[in-house]
Amino acid sequence: MSHLTYKIVQHDGGWAYQVDGSYSETFPSHDAAKAAAKRAAGEQRVGGATHGIVYETAQGEWREELSDGQDRPWTDVEG
Repeated sequence: MSHLTYKIVQHDGGWAYQVDGSYSETFPSHDAAKAAAKRAAGEQRVGGATHGIVYETAQGEWREELSDGQDRPWTDVEG
């Protein structure tokens, strides 16, 4: 199981959450950004259906796999 940390940070004149190198939209307050991060982190933990996926690797090979909808990350919010 993977782990994602949602970090509350100052961003673009306001507040945002950052996860895995990406920023959310900007919120007017720390509390608003934290509430959004908690909501997003909670949604990450919700399981879904198992689906077949097809993708191309960096080496140009095509792969087919099953994506287990119950394999969800562990999440937390900091800040």
